[in-house]
Amino acid sequence: MNTLSAFRRRVAAAGFLACAIVLPNSALLAQQGALDVGDAVPVRLTARDVSVSNGKAAAAYGALVAMWSTQFEQIGMEFAVPRLARYRGAIATRCGAIAPSNASYCFAANTIYFDDVFLAAQAKSAGQTLGTDGDMVAVGIIAHEMGHAVAMQLGHLSRDSYRNESVADCLAGAFARQAEHDGSIEAGDIDEAFFGMAAAGDPTLRATGDARFDARSAAHISARAHGTREQRMGNFRSGLEQGGGACLVELRG
Repeated sequence: MNTLSAFRRRVAAAGFLACAIVLPNSALLAQQGALDVGDAVPVRLTARDVSVSNGKAAAAYGALVAMWSTQFEQIGMEFAVPRLARYRGAIATRCGAIAPSNASYCFAANTIYFDDVFLAAQAKSAGQTLGTDGDMVAVGIIAHEMGHAVAMQLGHLSRDSYRNESVADCLAGAFARQAEHDGSIEAGDIDEAFFGMAAAGDPTLRATGDARFDARSAAHISARAHGTREQRMGNFRSGLEQGGGACLVELRG
């Protein structure tokens, strides 16, 4: 697509290359006493857990491609389908290195990258907490990253991290809405989706007494802001209740 190629060049020139689901350095800041990230639920993963999660991610990817391709056709555009790529540990991409325990959309390569062990762990953690299979948490992560692809191909991009992430969360909600319409939502899936959004909310800063360090920590979070747990759940709910058209209104103009 010529228009996509031109937009990709403009995005690259502006320095907007990747949009990630998590804050890779939040664990480091927590170790230094700057963050309150809550108690993680420990999980034990098996090879089967990861295999099942990868299967769910692939199925979600196929459904997302079908949905957004149709939506683009309805407005006279062609959706440039992103590639889906698994990795473990860290990976070097055209958008730079992507850290472990992460998922990210790289516009320069039109690729969604995800650490498959991380994805499986998120699903299992949710399942243990909610008493379900937890799969919608992993699906939501893929839907969020696909949301970045959708928004950016439509030319919706902000220098403000939160605005970009809120649109991606909303578009993930729109996908859940479509899945409900198609009858592919299972009991507990919507609860899992909201659980995932809440769990991935921005960590809370707490003062360490070192003003310079606290200021750096605050700037780090702000530059990569995805929203509080309440904001992320609210943005997902907007897409779930109103559909994709509601997600891009804020960025128009």
